[in-house]
Formats: sequence, structure tokens, C-alpha cells
Amino acid sequence: MRSDEIKQGLQRTPHRALLYATGVSEKQMDKRFIGIASSFTDLVPGHSGMREIERQIEKGIHTGGGQAFIFGVPAICDGIAMGHSGMNYSLPSRDLIADCVESVAIAHKLDGLVLLTNCDKITPGMIMAAARLDIPCIVVTVGPMSDGKCRNQTLTMIRGTFEAIGKFSNGEIDEKMLKEMEITSCPSAGACQGLYTANTMACLTEVMGMSLPGCATSAAVSAKTKRIAFDSGVIINELIEKNIRPSSILTKDSIRNAIIVDLALGGSTNSILHLLAIANEAGVDITLKDFEELSFKVPQIIKLDPSAAKTMADLDNAGGIPAVLKTIYGNIPEMKDTIGVSGIKLSEIANAEMWCDNEVIRPVSNPVTSNPGLAVLHGNLAPDGAVVKISGVEKECLVFTGKAKTFNSEEAAMKAIMEDKVIAGDVVVIRYEGPKGGPGMREMLSPTSAIVGKGLGKKVALITDGRFSGGTRGLCIGHICPEAPAGGIIGLIQDGDEIYIDIPNREITLKVDEKTIEQRRKNFVPAPLKIRKGYLKRYSAVVSSADKGAITGM
Repeated sequence: MRSDEIKQGLQRTPHRALLYATGVSEKQMDKRFIGIASSFTDLVPGHSGMREIERQIEKGIHTGGGQAFIFGVPAICDGIAMGHSGMNYSLPSRDLIADCVESVAIAHKLDGLVLLTNCDKITPGMIMAAARLDIPCIVVTVGPMSDGKCRNQTLTMIRGTFEAIGKFSNGEIDEKMLKEMEITSCPSAGACQGLYTANTMACLTEVMGMSLPGCATSAAVSAKTKRIAFDSGVIINELIEKNIRPSSILTKDSIRNAIIVDLALGGSTNSILHLLAIANEAGVDITLKDFEELSFKVPQIIKLDPSAAKTMADLDNAGGIPAVLKTIYGNIPEMKDTIGVSGIKLSEIANAEMWCDNEVIRPVSNPVTSNPGLAVLHGNLAPDGAVVKISGVEKECLVFTGKAKTFNSEEAAMKAIMEDKVIAGDVVVIRYEGPKGGPGMREMLSPTSAIVGKGLGKKVALITDGRFSGGTRGLCIGHICPEAPAGGIIGLIQDGDEIYIDIPNREITLKVDEKTIEQRRKNFVPAPLKIRKGYLKRYSAVVSSADKGAITGM
């Protein structure tokens, strides 16, 4: 066992003394040492209920013959960090989490890990650490929160708060109703209810085989989640005994399977960043080209909040990810048979007898739309690619031409939107919000939600070198590469320039002649870095572009 390095032999007498000080018994000293990397915190609703789940995992580890050790990793709630300087730290925290897990696991020579996670950057950060360490690991995603209810309306965090702000500003709801929606939108612990980044990544974790079947959609407050947590604690012992490591699970086939399901679900655009980063850590050759190739072969078969009224609870009731796999496997030839931590092949999951609600999970032969949920665009504005969540775009907006209205920060754009300075036909350009320029590539949920709330969702486009929350809907294109500080054309756009967006043909073009662009480039002076100290200064110096996953380990 790896842990023998800290507990076997005469020279390890001091080490054992310190381990005894933690409460380890003599009998347990010879057991497998298994870490529970817990992202519990009172600050994040997706994680505030994890104490009970920790106990279940711990029981499972001990039942399976191991010794459990809980240690903490940071967690940031994107919803709470949104719209201010806190969001600069969200994406960078992903790589920090991977570093934290790596540091503890190697320093204490743990034999294996149960990775307890739920929200946006924590899940990919944990999986990146698993791939980097390549010791037996299993992931437990805690699951979605309950749906909100207010005056017979089903609410989610996005519809009940962010979009409600725009409705209140427009006079569609009064202050009393706004307060009621605020209080009732998020009624329990768990990840926010729609197919936002947290739940998207939970679904893809299950598809890749790093968590148990049913884990992704099981409600955070359910007994089912507790049982999955217990079983995960038992199974990590088996993984250690058989030396089954992430390198045998996080393969090119399993990550491409995750891309296929992502496209079919219409998940968060952030998943592209995270799958690229996970592939990099796993040493797997996955690039934006894989997303581009598969996007022409995978129709969208599910439509959930924020693009529709149905939520993760509906997906769970419809059969969850096993039912999604049953629907896709064999009907999308590019999907391959893989095996996960459960020891069950993907084909076995897909061919098992199970309930599948075809009103929620549509057959491949009768999809929601023949378009994929996500797409990669190119053009002179984004020669290295840009990303759009097609599932959140209305059909009549798939081709759009508008006049640029430029802003060098999210705050400046938000101010203009709330003051009604953004009008129908505008293309809102928010730049200097990319991985380096932000720094940290903030999510633009506040401006996109305000645009929808003000009734401009079908009349205004928004493009950015930043990114979007999984809760974003509307004609919103992010991850524009190169970003403004790197000399990207997004930094050269001027107010009034015409911008052409053609999603079916995957094009985004600045309609300005090349001679004018080159003249502007000669006179271009990038805006100074917004943050010049601390973690973000270091992050900005080493982070890659979005098309490489905004990774720090290159």
C-alpha cells in the first residue's frame, strides 16, 4: 500500500505517533488509508449539506475495510461570487483545488480518494487531481437542490432571481413578489436546479465513469444520495485492492462519450473548458476539434432549465443519466463502450431494463432539435474558436446581424443595460474578461439575465472573451479566442461596427475590411491588467487561452 511509506518500519515511529494522535487505533493502522476530499462549507448551498454525506462515505470506507480521513478543499459559489470581483476567483479556484488535493494526497501517501463535490469548478478540479495523481479515486457529486415554489410557479435560481431583477426593473413584478421569489427560489441544499455547470459536470462525471450510476441526478437531500455515498465508500476499497486507477477510466473514448452526452443535453458551455482541462491532466488528446466534429453528429434530445421549464428533478424522474445512455448508445455510432468505477460497462448500463420517460429524454430519431446543445464558432473575430450554447438560443436568432456596443468590463455593460442604453439590434461586446484579461474569465450571467429580463432576449446578442454560466440563455457567445489582451480582434471592435453571427454555419465575423483592422491593430494598446497582486497575478501570468481549457499546467 502507498500508505506503508508513512506507517511501516522503525524509521516511521514518529509518523505513527502522529497518526495515533489523530485517533487511529492500532488495529486500523494496517488498513488502507483513504482520503475523503470534502468541499463542505457553510458558504455554498450546493455543499452545505455535505456533513451527512461525509458520514455515509466514512461508514462505507470502514465497512469495506479501510481507514477514512476527511480533509477540506476550497469551494466557491458562482452565484454568490457573480457580478463583482469575487467571480475573478471562480475559474482559477479549479486549478487551486486540483493542487490542494494533489498536495494532501501525496504528502500523506493516501492509498485512494473519495472526492466529495458538487458545484461548478470543484467537480472538474477534483477530477483533474484524480487524473494527475492516478491513484484509485471515486467521485461523489451530491446532486441538485429541490425546485422552488412561489404562488404555484416552479422556480429555479436563475428564473427566480437573476431574471426577476430585469422583470422588476421593467415593472412586470412588484417589490413584494420579487422578495417572495428571492426567498423561495432556492429551498434546500444542493446544486442549483437547472442544467447549469454544476449539474452538467455531475452528468459528465457519471458518463465518464468516475461516479456511480444514478449519482448525477439524485437529489442532494435524498436518501438515494446517502446510499450512493455509502456504496462509493465501500467501492473505493475494491478499486485500491484491484489497483483500478483513473488512467484506465479517463480515456479518449470516455471523454468523447462525455462530449456526446454534453451535446445531447445542451449543457453548460463551461463543460468545454473543463473537459479540455481534464483531458490535459489525463494525457488524452482531446481538443476543440473533437467538439466541432461531434457537434455535427449529435442532436439535442433533452431541454432543461434555463432553456425550458423542466429541471434536474424531471431528468432524475425520467431515468437520469442511465436512461440518457440507453437512448444514445447504439444510436450515435461515435459512442464507445467503456467501463467506470462501478465495474459496469456502459453498454450494460444502456441495455439494462429501466424506466425512460421519452417526453423528457427524447429518442434520437425524434430529438428536440437536430442541432447539438453546444457549438464551436470560427471567423475573423474568433480564429481560435468561440463557444455558444445553441440550446439557449431561440430559432429565429440563430442568424443575427447587429451593431457593436463595446465595454471593457462586465460592470460597464451591466450599467448600460440597466440604464436602457442597450437596444434591439445591438451586439453587446464585453472584453478584457478572458483568462488573462479578467483575470479569471468571469461569467456574464448578470448581463445576460438582465437582457432577458428586459425583454431583449431575442433582439440583442452578447459576445465576450469571458464565459457564461450554465444558467445563461439567449444569443450569447463566449470564450472568444484570442482574447483582447492577447491581441484578439475582439479588442479592436469599435462602437457601431457590424457583427454577423451564423450559428448553423458556425460563423462569427466582424464586418470590417482587413485594411481597417490592420490599421487599428497598429494603434492598439491593450488595457492594463485589472489585478496586479496575489493569486490572480500569478494565475494571469501562467494561464492558457480558453481554447486550451484555461489551464495553468502547460
